[in-house]
Parts: sequence; structure tokens; C-alpha cells
Amino acid sequence: VACSQEDKLWNALKISAYVFGTGLLMFTALVNSVSWFVQNFWNTPGQFWQKTWLKLYYHYEGDEWTIFLLGAALMPGLAFWCFNGLLLVADVTGKPTFITRYRIQMGKNDPVDTKKLRQAIYTALCNQFFVSFPMLVPMFYVMQWWGNTFSKELPTFSWFLVELSIFTLVEEILFYYSHRLVHHPVLYKHIHKKHHEWTAPIGVVSIYAHPLEHIISNTLPVMTGPMIMGSHIVSISAWFSLALITTSISHCGYHLPFLPSPEFHDFHHLKFNQCYGVLGVLDYLHGTDTVFRQTKAYERHKVLLGLTPLSESIPDTPKKAE
Repeated sequence: VACSQEDKLWNALKISAYVFGTGLLMFTALVNSVSWFVQNFWNTPGQFWQKTWLKLYYHYEGDEWTIFLLGAALMPGLAFWCFNGLLLVADVTGKPTFITRYRIQMGKNDPVDTKKLRQAIYTALCNQFFVSFPMLVPMFYVMQWWGNTFSKELPTFSWFLVELSIFTLVEEILFYYSHRLVHHPVLYKHIHKKHHEWTAPIGVVSIYAHPLEHIISNTLPVMTGPMIMGSHIVSISAWFSLALITTSISHCGYHLPFLPSPEFHDFHHLKFNQCYGVLGVLDYLHGTDTVFRQTKAYERHKVLLGLTPLSESIPDTPKKAE
């Protein structure tokens, strides 16, 4: 019997080793194939962007301050307002219905209050021009000190992906804890309450905040990663633009097909004391998403890969009659 048990154990180990080894070989081959494909796919456009960057660099005769403003201020600003401009059409007119049928909080902002909207746009512009842009001045000198930001050679695609991962991690940590800080009763009343005037947010509300909050919670978490890494201005421009569009999606109020899910942060605006982070990792570790995980919003918190709104395929539980 003992031999039989040992034989079974040995056979199980051999099968496990075979399965694991085969899986490892297949995974390695797949990763190498994908890496080869991405690298070859990137070579041609990479050469295009390299030539474009050099044309820009020589057009401004290496004027680093002008180039920095174009990359860190103008391009992300245009990305933010072009994206939100499209959303605002739906918010104000209720059309096209293709967008509005994906509204998360039904019956809210249908249409949006124009008085509140004007105030939100005014505050967002003030935060950009009088808070974000001045903060680029010390950042510029930090990047000059690193010496890599205005290099004539662009970073490789693989290195940009590494940077993007670090930027995202740094933002998650700084935003989560600074966000929880401004939810402290002493700070909430005087600072963060302004942002939470919108229990059903829209895209432009992503930077509708008290100036102090905009510094601590909105801008510094995004700026810190590139300053730590000494990143190239092209990487900074792409990251700033991506961060602004992503936070706009998180606040937009629509769970649109093929875009990141905004359910997580929309739930924060609805309940105030849940879902403080960006990725949700720290919320999971600190238990600040426990209520969210028990809701239909959590079930809908995924990328919509079809055209049927998740509010229809995963409807709210009907309220019990009193």
C-alpha cells in the first residue's frame, strides 16, 4: 500500500512537472512572439516620431522652455478639452443617444444644470492656468537637472512602458493617501467638499476642485513619477495627456464601450466614503471598497466589450415594496 501511495505521488509530481514545464515553454514562446511583433510594429512609427521630434526640436532651435510648455501644458490641455468637449455636447443636449444611453446614474444630469456647468468649467480653467501651469516651472528645472528630458533621441517603446508602469504606481499611492487626507472632516469641509458638490460627476469635474486640493491630490501625483524617472518630454506629454483623459473617463458619468470602467470612482461620488484610489489596489488592501464590492456597480466594473449598456445587462436589484 505504501509503495502504491508513493507511486501515485511520484506520478502526480511527474505529471505536474510536465504540465508546468510545457506551460512555461509555451508562455515563454508567446511572450517572445508578442515582444517581437510589438517591436517590429513599433519600428516604422518609431522612426516617424523620431524624425518628427527632431523637426520640432530644431524648429524651436532647442529652446527647452518652449518645448516643455508645448509638451507638458499645451498638448495635455488640448487632449483634455477636446475629449471633454465631445462629452459636454451629450451632457448639455442629451444627444447623441448613443452616448446618453450609457449613463451610470439614470435621471441625473439629464440634461446637466447649465449654471453648475459654467462654474465647473470656470474653476477647471482657473486650476489649469493658475495652478497646474505655474507648477510646471519648478518641474522644468528638475527635469533640466536630470539632463535627459530634451535628449535628441526618443526613449524606446519598451522603456516608455516601464515608465508608464512606474508613473501609474506612483500616482496610485500618492492619490489614494492624499485623497483620504482631504476626506478628513477638518479638511473636507473647507477643501474637498467643493469637488463633491457633484454626486453625479461629468468629465470636466475631474479638475473641479479647491486650488489646494488640485495641487496636492490632482497635480503632484501625476507630476512626481516623471520627476523621479527624469523622463523625456515626449513621455511626459503622453503621460499627462493619458492621465487627464483617464480621470475624465472616471468622472464622465457614462460607462461607454471599450473604455475603462468609471463605475469605481462614480460610486465614490455617490457614497463619499468608498473607492478612494485610481486602480483600486490600495482600496482593496485597506478595505475601503467593501461596500462597493457588494453592489451591482461592482459587477458592472469592467470594460464593456459590446454595445448593450451594462445597466441593462446587469440591472439594479428592484427595490422591495414597503
